[in-house]
Amino acid sequence: MVLARRAADQSIRGELAAVIVDRPDAPVLDRCAAASVPAVLVDRGRFGSRDAHEHELVRLLGELRVDLVVLAGYMRICGPVFLDAYEGRAINLHPSLLPEFPGRDAIGDALAAGVERTGVTVHYIDAGVDSGPIIRQVEVPIDPADTRATLAPRIHAAEHELLPAVVADLMATLEPIGTPPTDTQEDLPTCSAH
Repeated sequence: MVLARRAADQSIRGELAAVIVDRPDAPVLDRCAAASVPAVLVDRGRFGSRDAHEHELVRLLGELRVDLVVLAGYMRICGPVFLDAYEGRAINLHPSLLPEFPGRDAIGDALAAGVERTGVTVHYIDAGVDSGPIIRQVEVPIDPADTRATLAPRIHAAEHELLPAVVADLMATLEPIGTPPTDTQEDLPTCSAH
């Protein structure tokens, strides 16, 4: 929702085309409805394969004229159908200082490892798990007394600062890949949170 607010107040060039989710129980759907942010469900369970699901995502993103895809809370590895269509135009938000602690439980993994710091990374996606080229990171110190309940809010606060800053920088220089504008339409890039 932070990207929607930043696009609305014009601190990010462009507009948020939609929040796209792949699970009907995704909590963000309620937040989108409450904030009047467009949300689209592309239910992974309705498709027979990852490729079929990704073909539908790519079709929808093209229809929405999306120039940058932001994965935040998307817990799937993107396959070749998606990667071929959005190579260099899809980024992921991850709650660690990659390459440390890739995968689903980065906060828990950092706590279990007993490290003194963790952080947040925004990176381009590739075919691996949190392995794409790093765009930017921010460090978050870990107190020896930290638990998931005390560390997670600080990680989320860092995410809410880092992600909009990176998206703003990318959108400022990104050339739109959508349809050429009409005489009455300014061709601003669009972003989709996924």
